[in-house]
Amino acid sequence: MLIQESYADVTTSADGKEGSMRIYLFHPAIPGYPNAKFPGVCLFSEIYQVTGPVARFARQIAGQGYIVAAPSSYHDFTGPEALAYDGPGTDKGNAWKVEKTLESYDEDSRRTVDYLLSLPTCTGLIGSTGMCLGGHLAFRAALDPRISAVVSYFPTDIHCRTLGPHSAKNTSPQGSNHTIDLLPRLASHGVEAAMIFGVHDTHVPADGRDLIRSKLRDAGVVFSFYEFAWAQHAFIRDELSKGRYDPAISKICFEVLLELFGRALKTDLGPREGVGEVEHVC
Repeated sequence: MLIQESYADVTTSADGKEGSMRIYLFHPAIPGYPNAKFPGVCLFSEIYQVTGPVARFARQIAGQGYIVAAPSSYHDFTGPEALAYDGPGTDKGNAWKVEKTLESYDEDSRRTVDYLLSLPTCTGLIGSTGMCLGGHLAFRAALDPRISAVVSYFPTDIHCRTLGPHSAKNTSPQGSNHTIDLLPRLASHGVEAAMIFGVHDTHVPADGRDLIRSKLRDAGVVFSFYEFAWAQHAFIRDELSKGRYDPAISKICFEVLLELFGRALKTDLGPREGVGEVEHVC
């Protein structure tokens, strides 16, 4: 499977502000089959935008037969270029993460799905994935019923409701638009989720992971939940990960992604029906 890389700039208008967002495209290609069609995957990046590690992850997915679209999340504040993995880059990414509104994040997700569905080579089946901030954005994107499956790597800020502007952690007023308070919507349109964490992730501690798992179960979401004993935050970042990159665990997680996407996006499953209690047998 070969890969063709390009980008598209799409218009945005969240919060009453006209703007433009760049979407990087990683498109599989099979020589001799110019009309081949593939499922689409929205890939949301960490706080540094579409860096080298994110692009390599996109190529891995595209090489398995998926059209990958990776938006530049901080178009509200800067250009599409990646932030550096250094102090100033980290400070900018963390500041913009909470300055950007949920409305803007949600519009980015919709525009990315819109773009994939506009491609004549897309089958119309869409998944989402991402890491860190992008893990949250991929999970939140699945509130869109056009997304059938999501693989979320160590998503930050779900458990404490701190994505976007907020006055304090876990501020959940009536009618909250925070992701963790919207989980019944995931269940309502039958999306399947795979949640991936490291036990030593200081950004999503044990009580936060437990809360996410409990909320998913209470909402009736179909999900798998993975916690790797020695993994830390950012364990799939193969560059400047501050000693946290674990290629062995990353390989296992990629197989998790391939299993879910292969079943949910490459197979026409039809509507779910007749799923009852599993028989208790030895």
